[in-house]
Amino acid sequence: MVRDHLPFKQGLRRNMMTVTIFYYSLSETIFHSNKAKKRKCSKFQHIEYKTIARAMNNLHKIPILIIRFANEITPEELPFFRGAIIGKVPNELTLFHNHIDTGFRYSYPLIQYKRINGKAAIVCIGEGTEAIGNFFASADFNLQIGNRQATFQIENMQASQWLLQPWDDTFTYTISRWLPFNSENYAKYKQLSGMVERIQMLEQLFVGNILSMCTGLGVHVESAITCQVQAIAREYICEYKGVKMQAFNLTFRTNIYLHDFIALGKGVSQGFGIIEQFNTK
Repeated sequence: MVRDHLPFKQGLRRNMMTVTIFYYSLSETIFHSNKAKKRKCSKFQHIEYKTIARAMNNLHKIPILIIRFANEITPEELPFFRGAIIGKVPNELTLFHNHIDTGFRYSYPLIQYKRINGKAAIVCIGEGTEAIGNFFASADFNLQIGNRQATFQIENMQASQWLLQPWDDTFTYTISRWLPFNSENYAKYKQLSGMVERIQMLEQLFVGNILSMCTGLGVHVESAITCQVQAIAREYICEYKGVKMQAFNLTFRTNIYLHDFIALGKGVSQGFGIIEQFNTK
């Protein structure tokens, strides 16, 4: 069931159960006073449940597959890991590398190469969950990682569905190695002298990143997206494609539920901007 994939600790599963209970109680209340009408209760409930089912089907359910390997890699080895995987599949499989004949596939990457808890991982989203089968079909997990060669072993595979939409609640996340700037908005950021103004700009960039991701995943968001930066843990310079860029590790809240290990900002397919639910424990 879809409900089984909802983030219980963040409160979403409870909200969906409340909707079901509400309709059930409404059905019983309407038909409680009359025995003849009471016999129609089960039929009415059936109609209401069908209505709920149709509403559930209209939710944006996006398949996600997270593949974790037992092999450790360094952040510097991530581009080699990505290149090694790409080298195992036919070049025409665009989702692996996001290159097309005319240049780049300018859309949200559906196959993302990560380093999770120090180990290599691949996050596949939407069509990427099917495309990754081409890598497994190669049956060749011997990968050249820079100057070393290693046989990669799968440690864990987790498949789920992601309900991508605004909610009444807000959710807290951490993001690491977030690259929010292009050259133009970085210049604007540096001109801001106050921390309040800088945080407001970061929040606007977060909303833009989320909207861009939703568009790339075919999700039209009608409700407003909110975002509040809670704390900046680290602000530093890192290198992406040979260019030094401003990066952030921070905590933020938003009314969009984001799946663990998806990413926002620049370098999404190469281990930048990784999202995780904030754990207070």
